[in-house]
Amino acid sequence: MIPGLDGLRAIAFLLVFTLHTDYVYIGWVGVQLFFVLSGFLITDILLKMKEKFRAGDFFKKFYGRRFLRIFPLYYLYLLIIFIVTIIVIQYDYRVTYMERTQDQLPYALTYLYNFFNASSAYDGESWLIGHLWSLSVEEQFYLFWPLLIFLTPKKHLKKLFIAAIVVGPLFRAGISFLYKYYDVPFMYEDFSVVTYVLPFSHLDAFGLGAFISRFEIPKARWQFFALLLLLPVIGFATTYWSTGQWGDTTALGFRYPLEKDMKQVWGYVYLNYVCALFIYLVVKEKFLVGFLDRPFISYLGKISYGLYVYHFAIVWFVARIRDLGIPVPIAKPLTLVISAILVYFVASLSYKYFEKPILDLKDKYFQTSDDKKATG
Repeated sequence: MIPGLDGLRAIAFLLVFTLHTDYVYIGWVGVQLFFVLSGFLITDILLKMKEKFRAGDFFKKFYGRRFLRIFPLYYLYLLIIFIVTIIVIQYDYRVTYMERTQDQLPYALTYLYNFFNASSAYDGESWLIGHLWSLSVEEQFYLFWPLLIFLTPKKHLKKLFIAAIVVGPLFRAGISFLYKYYDVPFMYEDFSVVTYVLPFSHLDAFGLGAFISRFEIPKARWQFFALLLLLPVIGFATTYWSTGQWGDTTALGFRYPLEKDMKQVWGYVYLNYVCALFIYLVVKEKFLVGFLDRPFISYLGKISYGLYVYHFAIVWFVARIRDLGIPVPIAKPLTLVISAILVYFVASLSYKYFEKPILDLKDKYFQTSDDKKATG
């Protein structure tokens, strides 16, 4: 495993967690960091496998390993949620909400939850499975990216990666144009949500990750700190320009979903590129590796898939302490602390007793010579 990458996964999750516990509104960028990191890791793995295997083994080993990594926990979680909703309905608590979750489960089962979010059938987010749209995007990326990598000659890889980086914002611009000038009754009414959840909107994130897996970025450290310092300046200035207000302080002018000042086009590029530079510095220049590889941070990264899958529902149920009459100034930090403890222990137990035994099967059935050096 490349030093620092587990720590990056931990940071990505912690950003998302602070968003969902209502503390850091730019925390959604953790999902972008996950996307860029996926593009980096998966492309690196695919290119190494391409050098060693013919088509049959190439696809069998890649998809076999992905299946064991992703599907068992994902479908276990959906089963748990289905059972939980049945029990909660029996106690006549939040029945409408539980029924909405049940109605949305088929879309999650087929990894089409993001397309459902973008459709006119979408009737509001479920705080039990709403976060699974991003895993649908990841899975859709895994479907076509290996084929592109396998078919693209080495000399044309840079063109492929740059094409992906360009197509992402062009697609988002196209969706914005469509909503501005045409009626789209078959799609969700909020164009900013549609723009964000569709898979092609994130090609620049995956493409940037792929690019840094093989090519250099000049003056990466200088670019990273310059763009990081400018981020709140640009964010707050553009927000004030379009709304007359500064917006939420912890959103830094980039509150999800981006929609003003054409941020839905350029804002995601900006943030994806900052994420790519961060990963590049960690991998190429060992930036913050000492911190990222500390045992606890590294462990959080190792169990980050479970942390991400379980946390949404746990946070929602813990936040129901407000139904007991606990005032928000007390309930909010209590939700953060209790959720953090529960999510950590649930994900740890899940990893040790469920995920890890299944992950060990990757080496048994889909072994590659690089298994112990880079896994995704």
